[in-house]
Amino acid sequence: FETWLGRINGKHRQVFDAPNHHDGMPLAWTRVFLSTNNETGTPDSELSAVLILRHDAIPLAMENRLWEKYKFGEIFKVNDPASKAASVRNVWSNPKPGELPFPDMHIEGLQKRGTLIGVCDMAITFYSMHVAKSMNLDAADVKKDWIAGILPGIQIVPSGVLAVNRTQEKGCTYCYAG
Repeated sequence: FETWLGRINGKHRQVFDAPNHHDGMPLAWTRVFLSTNNETGTPDSELSAVLILRHDAIPLAMENRLWEKYKFGEIFKVNDPASKAASVRNVWSNPKPGELPFPDMHIEGLQKRGTLIGVCDMAITFYSMHVAKSMNLDAADVKKDWIAGILPGIQIVPSGVLAVNRTQEKGCTYCYAG
């Protein structure tokens, strides 16, 4: 966690606090921060965008396998833009062309631009416990499966609120993105 925080650099630093998936808007706001800075002459190398996924935003950090297996679309009220039904895939990870309002507002696109993404371990613990109970599964096994299904490059942080605090201590300004 501390090593991950040490990657925050650049002249302009912003943390995006996402307690809700808000239909992917936390990704859009992060992308807008980067792109509008670029348009005003600041390259990505002088920017640090940090997106903290907590509470209802945690499924954005998880692979398709988990979305299908645990019915994240139903649990977190996310509809697939193509089918309009409860999503069985993470539409913000490797989306189909034209699916999102901005072509690069997905997890991988933001990571390529240097965005640091953290996901809240406390929320993972809480939600996996409740999902395990509803599916009559062992909570520890479900949490272990969810941890194994975090998308590459995403940092599990002790808690989202701690990560938001620590990023601000590293010079990030705060943006509510949920």
